[in-house]
Amino acid sequence: MTSSYPADDPAPPPAGPAPGVTVSRREFDALFASVRSWGRWDPAGRGAWNRVTADHVRSAGALVRSGTVVPMGRPWDTRPGPDNAKPALHYMSDLGDVEAPEPSVYKDFLGVDYHGKGVSHLDALSHVAYRGRLYEGRAARETVDCAGARFGAVSELGPLVTRGVLLDLPAALGVPWLEPGHAVRAEHVGDAERALGVAIGDGDAVLLRSGAGRRRREAGPWDPASASAGWHVDAMPLLAERGICLLGGDGDSDVRPSPVEGLHSPVHALAIAAMGVPLLDNLDLERLSAACAEAGRYAFLLVVAPLNVPGGTGSPVNPVAVL
Repeated sequence: MTSSYPADDPAPPPAGPAPGVTVSRREFDALFASVRSWGRWDPAGRGAWNRVTADHVRSAGALVRSGTVVPMGRPWDTRPGPDNAKPALHYMSDLGDVEAPEPSVYKDFLGVDYHGKGVSHLDALSHVAYRGRLYEGRAARETVDCAGARFGAVSELGPLVTRGVLLDLPAALGVPWLEPGHAVRAEHVGDAERALGVAIGDGDAVLLRSGAGRRRREAGPWDPASASAGWHVDAMPLLAERGICLLGGDGDSDVRPSPVEGLHSPVHALAIAAMGVPLLDNLDLERLSAACAEAGRYAFLLVVAPLNVPGGTGSPVNPVAVL
C-alpha cells in the first residue's frame, strides 16, 4: 500500500495550528499510512475483530476465577448537561390501560442519538472516514447514505468475547484521575503495564481509564468535547504493533484539545479508518477499577454484544467484564 490518497479525495480543511498542536497533517498522514491494515481481513467489515479466534476466547475464559461480573455501561441519561447535549429518551407508552386487562402490561419507549459523550456505545467501522475514505479505502459518500452503511455496519461485527486489559492510568500513577487535556503517550504504556502487572497482547481489547467518572462525580460535569484525557496519536503504532482488536475507555479515546493540526478526533481516524479497530466510548470504569485492584490483576474476560442493527454505524452497549 502506498501512503498517498486518491486525487479526488477532499483536501484537508484550512486550519492554522491550534494551542497544543504537536503533529502536522503531513506527519499525521504518514502515521495513518504506517498503521493502515487495508486488505488484510476477510470479512473486511469486521476489521480487527477478525484477530479473535477460538483460542483467544478459550484463553480469555480461563481468566475467570472469582466469577465477579462487572458491567461497564453508564445509566441511560435523560438529563441534559455539558457532557450530554442530546439526552436519551425514555417514556412510558402503556400504563396497563392500552391492551385488554389480566394480565395488565406496562411498556416503555427508548430512543437515543448515541454518538456523543453521554451514552456508552460502540463505534463500528462505518462511523469514521478520513479524507473521504472509510476503512479499506471505501468512499464514504458511496457507502453511507440516509438508509445506513453498506459496509462496516455494526451488524457485521456481531458479539466479541476476548481478553480485556484495563490500563488504569490513575492507579498506575497514584492519582485520583487524569485532568482533562492529559495525553497518554506511547512511553506511558510500558510504564503503566509494569505498574499494573499486565501486558497488552494480540487480540486484546484495551480499555483506558482516565478516572473521568470519578472526576465528574466529585468535581462536577464539564464539556469533554473541549477538554478530555485520552490517547495521543503517537501511542497508536504501539497499539497496532501489539495487535489489539478493540480500543475503549471512560472517554472517547481522543485527548482533547487535539494534538493534530486540523483534526478534531485523530485517534478515531487512526483506529477506525486506518487500523479497522472499533471503539468503545463513554464507559463507566470505576467499578472495574475497584474490582481489578481487589483481584490484583488487570486482565479479564470481556464480552461486548452490540445491537444487531443492519446499516448501523454503531450501537449503545453495556459491555461486561468477568474476573
